[in-house]
Amino acid sequence: MRTWFWTLFVLALAVGLAVVLREHSGNVLIIAQPWRIELSLALAVLLVLAAFVVLYAVLRIIAWIVSGPERFRSWRGLRAQKRDHELLETGWINVLEGRYTEAEQDLAKLLDRTRITNTKVLAGLARARAAHHLGEYDRRDEALAVARNTAGNEPRLKEAAATVAAEMYLDQNRPQDALALLQPLHTVSSRHLNATRLLLRAYRQLHDYDRVYELTRLLLRRGAIDKAEAVQLVEVSVAARLRAAGLDGFKIIWNDLRADEKTLPDIALAAAQLHDDAGRHEEAGRLLEAALNVKPDTRLLNAYSQCPPDQVARRLNKAETWLKSHPDNSALLAALGNLCLTGQLWGPGERYLLRSMKIRSDVRIHALLGNLYDRLGRNEDAMKHWRLASSVAGVLPVLQTSNLLPAADTRGDPTLIDVEAMAEAQPIERTAPMAASAADYFDSEADANQQAFPGMEPVASPRSDAEFDEYFDSAPIPGVDLSQTSDRPHGRDRD
Repeated sequence: MRTWFWTLFVLALAVGLAVVLREHSGNVLIIAQPWRIELSLALAVLLVLAAFVVLYAVLRIIAWIVSGPERFRSWRGLRAQKRDHELLETGWINVLEGRYTEAEQDLAKLLDRTRITNTKVLAGLARARAAHHLGEYDRRDEALAVARNTAGNEPRLKEAAATVAAEMYLDQNRPQDALALLQPLHTVSSRHLNATRLLLRAYRQLHDYDRVYELTRLLLRRGAIDKAEAVQLVEVSVAARLRAAGLDGFKIIWNDLRADEKTLPDIALAAAQLHDDAGRHEEAGRLLEAALNVKPDTRLLNAYSQCPPDQVARRLNKAETWLKSHPDNSALLAALGNLCLTGQLWGPGERYLLRSMKIRSDVRIHALLGNLYDRLGRNEDAMKHWRLASSVAGVLPVLQTSNLLPAADTRGDPTLIDVEAMAEAQPIERTAPMAASAADYFDSEADANQQAFPGMEPVASPRSDAEFDEYFDSAPIPGVDLSQTSDRPHGRDRD
């Protein structure tokens, strides 16, 4: 646009000058003794313009010749700068592609030849990263020192060098060295989000969960961290803080949480454990129930099923309401079975555990069934489920018999206790408890003693699901007034 403007301006000026000269014809007389020169006005104007153009051209040529050495030095500097940029670009590309050996060679060459501050700092940081990935920590520290010394007091270069060094120290599990570099950055500008993220990583390595919680909150408010990652960090850090603070500092930490955070599994477990340790089982149950209403987590169900007998009735009622929404949840069925065993409700406990086992063959379920059958005096069933528990837990190693030496005779070992001999010398009387099913139910204590060990008759194998509807349980729950739960049918187990 400017070119067109000046072109039109010159053309208009020329046309105007031509019109003026045509309208005002005259002569120009130049007298310089002994010469007398007479020219027309138009020719005189043209000669003046031509002289100006020639003089301007001559002066520009002279200036170009005089500035030759400086221009040559500038050209050489530009060529060197272009070469340095090419080496820096190649080095960074090799670092990003994982070709660390080639990258370190190119960047080391660049560090030796460049005199530009920014280029030298960037090359030093790139070479340090390449050496770090190669495991050459001495060369890495050397390159970092060059970058820090070259950066001087330039704020942005100093921050870049400190951030890169701190990140590599964290990769090497050196959080204290990283903190020394990152804390000044976080103090000067709390909006340095990358430094804040690295600080969070350092405090996680140091297990400083108070600072982890604070920095996670800060990054979450500024949208600098993924929400799922932030929730996980809050869950882990708060659970650790609760365990460290104990019941005395529980309220301060608990009141600082949002409602949805209080139902996270790790937080709910830690809070419930504090109340359980203090004997406040009812409050612990409420905390677990709030979390289980959101999601029936396996760990929460396991903790919920561990309670004293006086809490069994309330927790059974609550768990059975969850079962209506999750009828095929194996962990929930196992928790119900465990609660029934704690309350000595053998029939419902057996049925819940068998239903859970059909969904998932779990070590804990087999172990609970083994304990239940052992309590009922059904030794074969108990041994069967204990064997299944051990097989689910893992394949036991096969011990090969040595053919070189015979087995050692330990009969003379004074520390050896002969259990079989003790059993023969003092027979242990074992009384089988009342069975959970109608077939194994005894009308009197005499009938129960008649079936006591060692003359106990084999007990029938477990019934089918249809026969379980005939089960009833007469064993009371210690410490529980069953009259308060009259809405629950005591004569029949329920799904």
